[in-house]
Amino acid sequence: MTLRTAFLLNCIFSLTLHCSASDIHTLAQAVDDHYNHLRSLQADFIETYRGNGANRSESGVLWLKKPGLQKPGKMRWEYRSSEVHPSEVHPNEVHSNDGKDYAKLFVSDGKDAWFYVPGDRQARRSPVKQLDDLRSPISFLLGKTKLEKELQGLSPAPDVAPIGTGNVVLRGVPKYMQERVSQVLLEITPSNQIARIVIEEADGATTEYRFTNQRENVEISDAQFHFVPPAGVEVISGEFGQ
Repeated sequence: MTLRTAFLLNCIFSLTLHCSASDIHTLAQAVDDHYNHLRSLQADFIETYRGNGANRSESGVLWLKKPGLQKPGKMRWEYRSSEVHPSEVHPNEVHSNDGKDYAKLFVSDGKDAWFYVPGDRQARRSPVKQLDDLRSPISFLLGKTKLEKELQGLSPAPDVAPIGTGNVVLRGVPKYMQERVSQVLLEITPSNQIARIVIEEADGATTEYRFTNQRENVEISDAQFHFVPPAGVEVISGEFGQ
């Protein structure tokens, strides 16, 4: 290879990288703009966890509410089933104290987060600021979204096949969870919605969230994010775990 050829190949390679970075920046800004203009989001989800000898898939409904004037952002995860279809009712579900049927609940009013399984004698509570839970980064979707700030080294993931036609998969490392999370994959639709999030932990475990039937700017009462433990249920403070 002549020096001239090597120089041209290097220029082409550099130009390709530059265009790719420019495209990623444009896409990230489009996703930011999409979510920063939302007030709320409701979606069906499938959560799949693989690691530490476990392999499980659960499904349910997610609600997110954007922070307002002097009001923090809120989220509610209702796990309806251990199957992969939210419409299927799990036989172990019970009618909860707040009038909802769910197998387990993760809910945050922006100040405290709760994890509760109906019928258990204990409910776990953690201040949001101290929360070490993989669901917590997802709340940034309805905060002041800035993908390139939240995820360092945001770049294409050509080795990861998207689940939807026309979707793009990106990878990056969460800025505030580097010691626990090795990388995050985001699958983005042509309409700039996030259809899938895959969180790969440092120990090799992965948690994948797939979002379907996304309904934007739905009316959600703040009461939806308020949890009161049933009578006789002990409140335990600490980490929730997987």
